[in-house]
Amino acid sequence: MQINSAEFIVSNTDVGKCPSEPIPEYAFIGRSNVGKSSLINMLTERKQLAKTSGKPGKTQLINHFRINKRWFLVDLPGYGYARVSKKIKKTFQKFITDYFEKREQLVCAFVLIDIRHEPQPIDLEFMEWLGMSGIPFAIVFTKADKLKPQAAERNTRNYLDRMLEGIWEEAPPHFITSSSDGRGKEELLGYIEHINQEIKS
Repeated sequence: MQINSAEFIVSNTDVGKCPSEPIPEYAFIGRSNVGKSSLINMLTERKQLAKTSGKPGKTQLINHFRINKRWFLVDLPGYGYARVSKKIKKTFQKFITDYFEKREQLVCAFVLIDIRHEPQPIDLEFMEWLGMSGIPFAIVFTKADKLKPQAAERNTRNYLDRMLEGIWEEAPPHFITSSSDGRGKEELLGYIEHINQEIKS
């Protein structure tokens, strides 16, 4: 899929104020500083579509972008560590769960994982919550350029094996990406296009 247009539509903390258009929606979420904004900019080929920052926890709103006038890409706040007050953190964690529980247009969540790290309890717990809530999701491993190809493959395999040791009967779809060299872009956009086609048919 070629992305020809990417328009910022709205930012808010109220799921009820999200766009009402009945088009498919794909949400991107992960721990703070996982490289989410960089990945979104890489996928859309827009350098500043999503705001990037060296400070974890930059995104604190639900951000909607209309892609090719056919589907929404949603940039969600990172969970876990962020330099915000406990009160603010509780608020945006609440609207994250509200979004996933109430947003009917959502067809798939992409959970971003830094490929360099061991499986983190907060990521595993979040994906378990998605599974228990019946929300389709795929894993997007980020920052693959930071490892040699063999190490990236090994870390990915170890991560999925760890999931299969838990509650999962089968591993979710996964993608190995790098916002620096564009790795995984075609596969990820192709997956979205495949779902869009299935919805239309």
